[in-house]
Amino acid sequence: MAAKTTRRASATKRNRKKKNSARDWIAVVLGIAFALGILLLTIFLLKRGVNQGLEDINQKAEKYVPHGFTYPTDYEEYVIKYCKEYHVDPVLVFSVIKVESSFKPDATSDVGARGLMQLMEDAYDWVKFRLDDDSESFEDMYDPETNIKYGAYYLSFLMDRYDGSIDLTAAAYHCGMGQVDSWLEDGTISAEKFDVKDIPKENDQTSHYVNKINEAYSAYKKILSERGLDSIFEEPSSAEETESAEEQESEAYDDYYDETYEDYNDTEYIY
Repeated sequence: MAAKTTRRASATKRNRKKKNSARDWIAVVLGIAFALGILLLTIFLLKRGVNQGLEDINQKAEKYVPHGFTYPTDYEEYVIKYCKEYHVDPVLVFSVIKVESSFKPDATSDVGARGLMQLMEDAYDWVKFRLDDDSESFEDMYDPETNIKYGAYYLSFLMDRYDGSIDLTAAAYHCGMGQVDSWLEDGTISAEKFDVKDIPKENDQTSHYVNKINEAYSAYKKILSERGLDSIFEEPSSAEETESAEEQESEAYDDYYDETYEDYNDTEYIY
């Protein structure tokens, strides 16, 4: 009887040890998982804080650093040349280059946009069709002059399409004409009383982009106006000439848009 009691006691001790061991392992696993969670959360918050901090520092620094450093006018010869040719605001072109690539001609985005003005291949193909240009390839978007030529033409078209609205032009340059047209049609945004806050929250990257373009535009407006370069083109000879040119542009756009450009309008790019 005593032997049985001893064996039972030993078995009970072993079971307790197993249970305690299992609980210890569970505690260790939970502890590791908790520690990893805290670590990942800390990294996320630090990264977010660093990015925000760098942006704040950059904005504050721009108040004290000469505009020539923070808002350069590199490739001015090409900008002025094609702004005159396509009747587009050079202030806007410089602003787009600043925001898109910070004047780095070899810039390539995660979604494949290339060059100074970060043109996607669909946009490149569309402009190439409009210009009837067979001499260039998408690889040429790394060439500063070619990139500015195509980007200036595209901006000129958008400015005409949205009646000179820099906000709508910037939004369309970022998320596509189709998206902006959809917002206008369903009343999400208003062409007459545009407010960047009306852009849906799920498109906050576009809102951020429009704000950055406006910030750069204000700086470049001051820089170029001091040099007499903020208004560089001659007015059309007559209203009839202007209307005729706009009609031809619209017809050519509609023909090409219906066939090949729908996918581009549904694409949003990150900056």
